[in-house]
Amino acid sequence: MNAQVQVSAPILAVEHVAVHFGGLIAISDMSFEVREGELVSLIGPNGAGKTTAFNVITGFQKPTKGRVLFRGNALSGLKPHEVAGLGLVRTFQRTSVFDKISVFENVLIGLHRRTAPSLLGTLLGLPRERKAEEELREQAWEILRLVGIAHEADEPGGSLPYGDQRLLGVALALAAEPQALLLDEPVSGMNASETARFVELLNRLRAKGITILLVEHDMPMVMGISDRIVVLNYGRIIANGSPSMIQNDPDVIAAYLGGGVKHA
Repeated sequence: MNAQVQVSAPILAVEHVAVHFGGLIAISDMSFEVREGELVSLIGPNGAGKTTAFNVITGFQKPTKGRVLFRGNALSGLKPHEVAGLGLVRTFQRTSVFDKISVFENVLIGLHRRTAPSLLGTLLGLPRERKAEEELREQAWEILRLVGIAHEADEPGGSLPYGDQRLLGVALALAAEPQALLLDEPVSGMNASETARFVELLNRLRAKGITILLVEHDMPMVMGISDRIVVLNYGRIIANGSPSMIQNDPDVIAAYLGGGVKHA
């Protein structure tokens, strides 16, 4: 019973958030929760406010009103790196990897950003720093194995196929040790086999207890992987429920789905 209570506890709460850009209302009044261990998808037409919502949650955009809570703590006024430091980490629509250095070094740099060992101690080869560096290297291997690109560890990040670059982007996010991971259109531009690999990764991340909030346009993928779906349209939530509820919601069908994913 206790384990069930823990799984269903809200880890992220968005409370009456609005974002105005002058006279333009990007988000009018948005409230939803993500419970610990859930995979929740945020969907809607282009311009519905999904990326703005991500920006508010992760500190890249200040809301006009409302607030975001992570584990009960208000994120108001925190910078993006401070939000990430609390365990709320995002990826972006465009891959952001270091093109010229190896895949392994990409992840190692991500780990160094989090731990910041003593540069002098590392240069001098002090035992404590040597041990810390060895532990970071093992963590980098663990992340690459989890994501499924360990076999490409020596390849330059920029030389990877597109789908694997997206996986490397997730590996860099994992280097920050997220408790909740926000993925912004992670399978955009992927072919069917690359998308299937990414879905397998999502299942592995969930098995490790990572909560996921997903923005994505691939409706078969969204319907197959999500616990709940939140639908935005013109900056307001028009539906919030299970995939089957969303697929049959007349407002959602009219605004976004049409008839194309009834049987997805």
